[in-house]
Amino acid sequence: MGFDVLELDLSTGFTAARARNEGLRRLLSLCPDLQFVQFVDGDCELREGWLATGAQVLASRPDVAIVAGRVRERHPENSCYNRLCDMEWNTPAGEVEACGGIFMARISAFQAVGGFSPHVIAGEEPELCLRLRQAGWKILRLDAEMVLHDAQMMRFGQWWKRATRGGHSFAEHVWMHGRAARSALRQVMSMLLWAILLPAVALGPAWPTRGLSLLLLAGYALLWLRVYRRKAREGLPRPDARLYATFILIGKFAALQGAVRFLWRRLWRRQSTIIEYKAAPAATSK
Repeated sequence: MGFDVLELDLSTGFTAARARNEGLRRLLSLCPDLQFVQFVDGDCELREGWLATGAQVLASRPDVAIVAGRVRERHPENSCYNRLCDMEWNTPAGEVEACGGIFMARISAFQAVGGFSPHVIAGEEPELCLRLRQAGWKILRLDAEMVLHDAQMMRFGQWWKRATRGGHSFAEHVWMHGRAARSALRQVMSMLLWAILLPAVALGPAWPTRGLSLLLLAGYALLWLRVYRRKAREGLPRPDARLYATFILIGKFAALQGAVRFLWRRLWRRQSTIIEYKAAPAATSK
């Protein structure tokens, strides 16, 4: 179809961040005068009109480094996990702290902060956005259709692996940036509270308290109710709000697993490898 394909040397490790850096480097070797670049994943299809919309905003806002639009799941009806993805991406327009992996960037700003951190195996986009904001740039989410995404997430195990990847990224961001990574730090504190502290306080003294400490587990019901009410107020249909709240609760434990994985490999000075929930299609012979 006329696309350039770069084959990377895998002996030095592989991450999406490294691949994106290399792709942009190749693009600039072909078109050195480019001002903006659109990053898009292979499981996505750009919506008509987005490139013009994004470029127009970047051209008119010299203080903005990144613009992103609405990501919609192609087949939310195929599984509850696809629906969760569609809900996750439905966020308000305006200035934001970070965006997902599909966005349009000002190349000069991207290069000024060193691009993606090539060793980061997950969450390379919010890590990049943090450095951009520290340098004075803004990140905008536009009220415009950007891409259709095809998650193909049909099994709980796929969702769990994706959630562990999120926990890994939160832990790594805090490791790299400390308290400056405020969003990631909040997520780490939340998973520690709900997946470690509350179970320990409720289950540990259960015998000496004759089970009274187990009443603390009602905190999970309160968390579920709080998330459910918030999503319902935002206009989410009640069945979807219940689904979202349930998986937010389960996700605390999956995220903890990812954070522990990062910490374990860091303590043993081992390089983390990518966490992929979607298997590549089997090759077919002709």
